[in-house]
Amino acid sequence: MRHLGPVETASATLRNSSAAAGGFRSLSPVMMAFMSGVLLFAMLVGAGRAEASKYASIVMEEASGRVLFSRNADSLRYPASLTKIMTLYLLFEDIEAGKISLKSRIPVSKRAASRSPSKLYLKPGQSINAEQAIYALVTKSANDVATAVAEKLAGTERKFAKRMTRKAKSLGMTRTTFMNASGLPNPRQRSTARDMARLAIAIRRDFPQFYKFFSTKSFSWKGRRFKNHNRLLANYSGTDGIKTGYINASGFNLVAAVERRGVRLIGVVFGGKTSRSRDRHMISILDRQFKRAKTITVRAAAAMPSALPIAPPRRTADLPEMPATLPNSAHIAARGNKPGDARSLWSVQIGNFAQRANAHKAAIRARRMADDVLGMTPAHLMLVSRGNMPLWRVRFNNLDEGAARAACAALFSAGSPCIAVETRG
Repeated sequence: MRHLGPVETASATLRNSSAAAGGFRSLSPVMMAFMSGVLLFAMLVGAGRAEASKYASIVMEEASGRVLFSRNADSLRYPASLTKIMTLYLLFEDIEAGKISLKSRIPVSKRAASRSPSKLYLKPGQSINAEQAIYALVTKSANDVATAVAEKLAGTERKFAKRMTRKAKSLGMTRTTFMNASGLPNPRQRSTARDMARLAIAIRRDFPQFYKFFSTKSFSWKGRRFKNHNRLLANYSGTDGIKTGYINASGFNLVAAVERRGVRLIGVVFGGKTSRSRDRHMISILDRQFKRAKTITVRAAAAMPSALPIAPPRRTADLPEMPATLPNSAHIAARGNKPGDARSLWSVQIGNFAQRANAHKAAIRARRMADDVLGMTPAHLMLVSRGNMPLWRVRFNNLDEGAARAACAALFSAGSPCIAVETRG
């Protein structure tokens, strides 16, 4: 037997009472007012439950993947325009692989142009270059641009959505399914707060050279200026990304990345009632976790050293790749610094480069910016591949956690990308 919800129950009660009294009109004014109040209360309770069913959140420490706070973090939710983080991930992937460039033109089809707002109102036959498309997705969250990107990279948006889902699984986003590139309503397009935190970490880890786009506060197109929907960039110190989202079925969503004193946190909130209340809630949960997280003191960098030792390049097969999935926080705690355990080792990664000379220069810059930590640490250049494109990855290895986080804090404060990675324990 199906159980009635509060609104149905109140409606049934009202109908039955009306019938028993010979119809609603025959009820006394007092009874009518009472029953109307019951119905209104039930409707409000039902609406409150509907809002609660959209809510989910998580705060994760980027370096370790340790979860500091979570509510409904593995419950399926509608990602809305958070979907575009994956669209951008795949766009960055194809740019890095040399399949397209930032200046490549992206044509606009009739299907792309027909997408509902938010959009740039592109016309069929127009085009936009990849760099402009990135800005439009990050700031305006343009749905017409998202579909145009999908069609450029995969031929059709449906094929692109399948590629998005495959990539999600490879990144450890085990509960995520994508059906389009924009996040426009689709009942089968679902994700979780935990999966979105994993994606936020992966996009900076894998594309540090492109991550700066997410801190863009405004974008101009055809004489119009569009502000980034992520207000935390301007209102919450240390925020450098990453994306907002909204459809009616999801409520107001946000993925935020914030760095303070060597601590870098990723926050995800689904289901805000308004954009302002969502932002206030995000700030509240991040504030609490920054108080708990271990901070790093950053000292001033010394002068640039005269020489930089570079370890011989090693092929990908000789060195393990960075993990696609985040380490389990309980596993980290279990293996960390117990008597007799091996010392936990960390690496600092500063990017991937198409030419070895550029990788060498980046290592020199990193050494200068974080000389206190990296001054005596050799830079290791590893030859890896992304797609069919060979790349030089730069890391400083064999650091302890505090040193790795301090180095990243110094590099980040100097405007240089960095990620601290636990390599083994």
